[in-house]
Amino acid sequence: MKNPFASKNILLITGDLLISVASVYAGAYLRLFYVSQFELDKYFPLYPKAIIFSFFIVIIYFFMDLYDVEKNDGNKEILAKIISANVLAVFATGAFYYFVPYTYIGRGILFFSFCFAVLLTSLWHIGYLLFMRLPGIAERVLILGTGPIAHTMGNLLLANNSGLALAGYVNCAGEAVHVPRDYIIGGGEELLEVATKEKVQKIVVSLTERRGTFPVREVLNCKMQGIDIVDGLSFYEQITGKLLIENMNPSHLIFSDGFRVTVIQRYLKRMFDLVFALMVIVLAIPFLIIIPLLIKLDSKGPVLFKQKRVGEGEKGFTLYKFRTMIDRAEKNTGPVWSHTGDSRITRLGRFMRKTRLDELPQLFNVVFGEMSFIGPRPERPFFVESLKKQIPYYSERHCIKPGVTGWAQVRYEYGDSIEDAIEKLRYDLYYIKYQSLSLDLLIVLDTIKVIIFGKGGR
Repeated sequence: MKNPFASKNILLITGDLLISVASVYAGAYLRLFYVSQFELDKYFPLYPKAIIFSFFIVIIYFFMDLYDVEKNDGNKEILAKIISANVLAVFATGAFYYFVPYTYIGRGILFFSFCFAVLLTSLWHIGYLLFMRLPGIAERVLILGTGPIAHTMGNLLLANNSGLALAGYVNCAGEAVHVPRDYIIGGGEELLEVATKEKVQKIVVSLTERRGTFPVREVLNCKMQGIDIVDGLSFYEQITGKLLIENMNPSHLIFSDGFRVTVIQRYLKRMFDLVFALMVIVLAIPFLIIIPLLIKLDSKGPVLFKQKRVGEGEKGFTLYKFRTMIDRAEKNTGPVWSHTGDSRITRLGRFMRKTRLDELPQLFNVVFGEMSFIGPRPERPFFVESLKKQIPYYSERHCIKPGVTGWAQVRYEYGDSIEDAIEKLRYDLYYIKYQSLSLDLLIVLDTIKVIIFGKGGR
């Protein structure tokens, strides 16, 4: 993925460092305002401790992708990342204080420092993005190509608000035109001249067919002049958080970055699954007792709903959920997707689906090793066989364990069509490609938001 410490982000990082240091000083003076000079001397000099705090802030912001401004995160997502990053920074700083007592500044100061850092860095990051979107400041992007892929990239840029501006399209000989002709500002043989004239910082290669049309020498000349060259599919992933599977060929999966999971990563993920699932089960004990009683009062039928699903390696397993539909709901219809206003869903079931409480029993699937806490949604064998025939790369989503929650589940509402399945697959493959601790952490935070606000269920 793109280096978040690119030169254009140095200002953003510098601001975070200064704000973090200032937050520690502000926290200390607020906490120790009425403290005697003798007590003050225990905490000062403060600058080494402030530098340590700011160091952890910046490192964790890096892992949370807060310096990848082209990801087009919304203000709420930025705020969620900053809060979670500062919580981790407080724990990391506290652990460091334990091993290096000289750097200790006290829980009160650390708490106020956290509050100041969250508030000020949130304002700083949101303000920085607003500044980057101003005309003349936004990074100008030139699209190489005029076909269907180039059209998709152009629409993406026009709808984008993360500091990127469409400079225009460059047509290569022999490629059909699917973009507005008014935006075509040159040909492939004059690429460097056009890029220089338009003050372009990035060229997105979006040719539908590169064989015989790709201007190798001209693109290389642009590269040597310091212009960033990026493949269209990678650019799409970076901006949207999903894969453009319609125009993707096997070589993209084979040779691109990502899709690499080491044995250590698998082991750590399994440990995370066990610890997190057991912890949530303990916290959810009241729900595990109350919900079965409410289900019995609401409608006839069993409390638990058991169904065959497809897991890792396309192996079947039995998934457990709290029943949300009337008993034997598919007796007359056979396997069908749920849809908006589905009459088969009970009154309690509708609430549980909105809050995802019906999925609590899946935590036991996680403990049994059949599922992960985070991964693609486990689908039914009937639909899997159907979707494999209609959607390219659908089987690739089964290379990891399915999850109770996942990137697709929090990014896209419940689907009931082929189009929805394709859209969710884009997110699933993105997660499989870029799975990491920071991405898992973001999914957990988004899942909490879904549970609280009831978004995405059906």
